[in-house]
Amino acid sequence: MRFGLFVPQGWRHDLLGIEVADQWPAMLSIARLAEAGPWESIWVYDHFHTVPVPSQQATHEAWTLMAAFAAATSRVRLGQMCTCMAYRSPMYLAKVAATVDAISGGRTEMGIGAGWYEHEWRAYGYGFPSAGTRLAMLDEGVQIMMEAWSSKQPTASFAGEHYQVDGAICRPAPLQTGADGRSTIPLWIAGGGERKTLRTAARYAQYTNFDGTPETFRRKSAILAEHCRDVGTDYDAIVRSANYNVIIGRDAAEVEDRLAAIEARLRPHLPPAKLDETMRMLRTGPAVGTPEQIVQTLGGLERDGMTYAITYFQDAAHDPASIELFATEVIPALA
Repeated sequence: MRFGLFVPQGWRHDLLGIEVADQWPAMLSIARLAEAGPWESIWVYDHFHTVPVPSQQATHEAWTLMAAFAAATSRVRLGQMCTCMAYRSPMYLAKVAATVDAISGGRTEMGIGAGWYEHEWRAYGYGFPSAGTRLAMLDEGVQIMMEAWSSKQPTASFAGEHYQVDGAICRPAPLQTGADGRSTIPLWIAGGGERKTLRTAARYAQYTNFDGTPETFRRKSAILAEHCRDVGTDYDAIVRSANYNVIIGRDAAEVEDRLAAIEARLRPHLPPAKLDETMRMLRTGPAVGTPEQIVQTLGGLERDGMTYAITYFQDAAHDPASIELFATEVIPALA
């Protein structure tokens, strides 16, 4: 199993109590912790407003962080889970990602999805198209990015319903190459929409990312396999990943202590109902418990085909002990 690590960026109220001037050093320290450890990749979210409720707390922008991490690290791969297609035109996004790939020496991953957070869509002036329209935009945008990165011609052109490019140049091209020898960046198509998102993933993705609870993961995997058969792609060549909220302790009492500390930090900033919802989500995930319990759960998911776990630690910026425990006790048992 391969492992990625989310860097706290504020979106999930995970930089609370840290002054803005100190937030970049806090984020960089986690990135460098990952760089020095057994993690293959670091990740950020592509959002503008905090969750589960919008607030005045900082949420640092994803692709700005990608460029910063590209310059500040040398080994770990750099991903977003996931970039919202409609927040930037796909040709511009292809250009940004190619530049980050050049800065990083070929370490960029492109996580991409249709987007869902209505409040920030409308607040930033994007409207909020129907789900069908957003998914169609995702499909067209992915085609444009692939064309921009790997075009045999000096320019890329595409005429779709939602996006059009005509003679667009993406230079420098990405440093990475695909099996056909053309420049590219690995595509992670995120989301578990069974009729459209997973079909888009079957057509274009090298990686997928969807719900990582055992029953749902098995169902989504089976649907992805059906789409691969329909469109004629190799299901076994697509890496299936999932995101996990990790609450880890050496025993049950330490797990409860970590949960209590997180709840106390969040309480002044979330309405009671949202706080209860957030804590319930953190308590009930597959990656909650002692190292032995988490190894057992993730090992079962690996047997179901989940071979890349992207982990999130809500307390990362305040206390890296959970990350270090996971790195020393869980990853060696599964990597």
